[in-house]
Order: sequence, then C-alpha cells, then structure tokens
Amino acid sequence: MNTSWDQVNEQILACRNCPLCEHIHNKVPGQGDPEAALMFIGEGPGQDEDLQGLAFVGRAGQLLTKMIAAMGMTRDEVFICNIVKCRPPMNRVPEPEEAAACMPYLRQQFALVRPKVVVLLGATAARYILGDHIRITRDRGTFVYKKGVWFMPTYHPSALLRDESKKKDAWHDLQQVMAKLKEISDEGSPAETV
Repeated sequence: MNTSWDQVNEQILACRNCPLCEHIHNKVPGQGDPEAALMFIGEGPGQDEDLQGLAFVGRAGQLLTKMIAAMGMTRDEVFICNIVKCRPPMNRVPEPEEAAACMPYLRQQFALVRPKVVVLLGATAARYILGDHIRITRDRGTFVYKKGVWFMPTYHPSALLRDESKKKDAWHDLQQVMAKLKEISDEGSPAETV
C-alpha cells in the first residue's frame, strides 16, 4: 500500500461509501505528527469537529489536549483520528457498516504514521480495532500487542467528563503508555559506552 498523505486525505474527502457523508459540514480525517510514535483513535467526530474539520476540538478534545500535555507532549507530537471520518447523527455510535466503510482509510493512516503505541479512546474504538470481545471497563489499562504495535484501551475523554471518578484510572493508563514509549525508545537507542 503505497499511499501518500495527500492521496488518503483526497480519498477521505471524496468518500461516499456510506450515508454518514450526506448530512455533515466537514469530513474529519485527523491531524498531528504524520510520523508520531503515539496515535490516539476515538469513535467519530462530534458537532464541534464536524464544524471545524478537526478531530477532538470540542469539550472532550480540550480534555484530551490537557491529558496529552500531562504526558509531557503536545497535540502536534501525536496523531489523533477517529474510526469514522464523518459525524454520526446526534453523535450516536457508528454502525458496523459505517465503520467498515472507513476502516480502509484508518488502515492507510496507520500505515503512514507507523505508531509504536496506540491509545484507543473508548469502547467503540477498542472494539473496532481489537474485537467485539473487548469491554472497556474490564479491559482498559491492559496493553494488547498486535502486529508489532502496543494498543492501550482506555476511557474516552467524554466518559471522563460525565464521570470524573474515572480520571484516576485513565491517568494510570496514560502513565503506562508513557512508560511503554520510554521503554521502546530506550530499546532503539544505542547503548552508552562507559
């Protein structure tokens, strides 16, 4: 799959593979560092994202920005996207056929970024990436190693806005992500000579 960023973004913008595209303002491909070691994948764009054409810019996105900052990074140093690139009506969960229509784009983005660690934000992202057996309350905070990449399911920022008691668990998950990124970085750097 020799696709460039321009090609995948053009394909997303031209996509009419499911009905989601019929009632939106903007498609939301995702944004950030095109070679990021860390990738965040959410469910789908909300109203603010649909209006701006950018992923995670509403209330949940503002919280995600704070979470990334607490990890010692900026949004420009990670890649942020969603399972579906068009806002589902009333922010409902994407239907399986809608997610299936968008998965080729996500796979292309994934192949271009080549992240080392992926944080799956919420049950929808976790299920579509890791399988229907995933339950976010049971499986969050546990790494899954798949095809050379570490996946960490955790709560979606919108869940943290609804239930602040989950923030401690989410922060624990992100601390594990930071430790994994450091471990991977240390493995890749040459040993220091004494």
